[in-house]
Amino acid sequence: QRGRRSDGVFAVRRRGRRRAPAAADQHDAGAAEQSASCQPEQGLRFNPNKLLIDPYARMLDGRLKWSDAVMGYRIGAAKGDLSFDTRDSAFAVPKSVVVDPSFSWDDDAPPRHGPNEALIYEAHVKGLTALHPGVPVGQRGTFLGLSSDAVIEHLLSIGVTAIELLPVHAFMDDRFLVSRGLRNYWGYQTLGFFAPEPRYLTQGALWEFQSMVRRFHHAGIEVILDVVYNHTGEGDELGPTLSFRGLDNRSYYRLTGGGRHYVNDSGTGNALNLSHPMVLRMVMDSLRYWVEVAHVDGFRFDLATTLGREGHGFDQGSGFFDAIRQDPVLARVKLIAEPWDVGLGGYHLGNFPHPFREWNDRFRDGIRRFWRGDSGMAPDLASRLLGSADMFDRAGRSATTSVNFVTSHDGFTLEDLVSYSQKRNEANGEDNRDGHSNNYSDNMGVEGSTADRVVRAARDRRKRNLLATVFLAQGTPMLLAGDEIGNGQGGNNNAYAQDNAIGWTDWERADLSLLAFVARLAALRRGHPVLRQRRFLHGRVREQDGHRDLIWLKPDGAEPGPGDWQNPGLRTICVLIRGATEGPAGDAAGEAVYAVFNAGESQTVRLPAGGGWRMMLDTARPDAAEAALSTATVACTGQSVMVFTRPAAKGPT
Repeated sequence: QRGRRSDGVFAVRRRGRRRAPAAADQHDAGAAEQSASCQPEQGLRFNPNKLLIDPYARMLDGRLKWSDAVMGYRIGAAKGDLSFDTRDSAFAVPKSVVVDPSFSWDDDAPPRHGPNEALIYEAHVKGLTALHPGVPVGQRGTFLGLSSDAVIEHLLSIGVTAIELLPVHAFMDDRFLVSRGLRNYWGYQTLGFFAPEPRYLTQGALWEFQSMVRRFHHAGIEVILDVVYNHTGEGDELGPTLSFRGLDNRSYYRLTGGGRHYVNDSGTGNALNLSHPMVLRMVMDSLRYWVEVAHVDGFRFDLATTLGREGHGFDQGSGFFDAIRQDPVLARVKLIAEPWDVGLGGYHLGNFPHPFREWNDRFRDGIRRFWRGDSGMAPDLASRLLGSADMFDRAGRSATTSVNFVTSHDGFTLEDLVSYSQKRNEANGEDNRDGHSNNYSDNMGVEGSTADRVVRAARDRRKRNLLATVFLAQGTPMLLAGDEIGNGQGGNNNAYAQDNAIGWTDWERADLSLLAFVARLAALRRGHPVLRQRRFLHGRVREQDGHRDLIWLKPDGAEPGPGDWQNPGLRTICVLIRGATEGPAGDAAGEAVYAVFNAGESQTVRLPAGGGWRMMLDTARPDAAEAALSTATVACTGQSVMVFTRPAAKGPT
């Protein structure tokens, strides 16, 4: 029977519902009702007493109400998950809603920024807007608030070309979080891959999301969704029966132990089985839906290694990769992989096929360690500055493949990275056991916040150095929302459950000087194509002018030899960059950029011969204006980055 409420919500029930059995005869009734369609030991977990969410539902009404009734088995039974529960779960499960997807898009068109033009801004819908004074109070924490004039103006002021949103698919709050008075803030527990998260809506309507995308597009900003197709919120065999488990458990999930247990490559209890054609079809349908109906511009795939797993392990030619590359709708959108999961052999940085870009944690860790002063990190810095060619320069991949970041939602914010040497996750209720412990952070002498001016100045310069390295490196830069204004989380490096002031961006105490510096970095990168090339640099001679496209130098102007690179105490490295040898004579062909990365003491740096250099940036003097130089040397302050530019030289050097 299908009953419809006045608000358009449908509830599906079995025909001929009988009263629930009393506690005394529940066991016998459960045993009688259990049929061949429910054999948990073989992976068959259909239970006709449980209301199931349609995997293709376009909207969900209500939130999951945690109750033992949502379990397919009886909590506390001697047989555990092999038992059978007869309680009706309809009261506790969100209902699938039929929606009208039509929307007046007017002249909407995707910005389609080139791969070498991107600046990605990773943000949380609620976190970015909950405390923003320029967002209307009634729209804070919603899609409409995210696309308000105040937010868009802020993004444009720092040159953002794409906003990457943490999960917006309908998701659930984990039971253990609810019991602690917490919520699933980040959203990595999906209930429906076609439905927007209701808590981000003001009127429960799809047009709110579509309106957000349209407003971003009109501002020239692309919308990228962080999507979680590696697992669902149903967890392992002890989790609830909400949708996929009750419909076709053996098809939707990868199982082990004869079918009773779940493969847990995601670390959250289960892993979707994308090697099954109908599961793969659902994922592809979901991706196309968000592109065709909601006009999104791309996707960042959480734990993407799981998506490429076949029976023999991760495969670059898996069904998922083949399908997504051949799809005419998805071929035109941006694809970003988080190139790892927690399963055996799950780390695959550099192994994803074109056209995927990849989150580069080697960049994150290497840059943190170089500026912290760890020994022997100069060669790693050099590799990261060149777009990590050691990992990505193969199979025709572009130098923009590496997504370069020093912070993301998962870990310390930039402010906390220079303020804490140890994580402070007590608010998560897990005795500070959760979150990464090896953060390569540095409190600069004082743990946590401080009014000490010397410490504060050192922290501010370290932040500028880290940000400058991200913007000066070849690849695709990514900025964590709030880092540009000095936002912190009190040392919490795993704020997945902190839907409160810990996880929200603090606009009241925004560091406007840092904001101006980030805007300057973005303008520098945008104005000098040699900093954002599509081809890798290898130090080869260019036919058009006889110059090498890249030269590494020491502060004294000499090129470093093997002994220099192997010196663990090397703290300063300089690089002269021109347009790539393989490239055509385009925007980057004529100019040269000289950058100095000095993690050591103050010293004199000799500029490359030829003169005509102009000082563009000095992280030790962030307010210093650009200036032409008439000297052959410059004084470089310790712990700083300097950038110089000059037009094309007229002859070979």
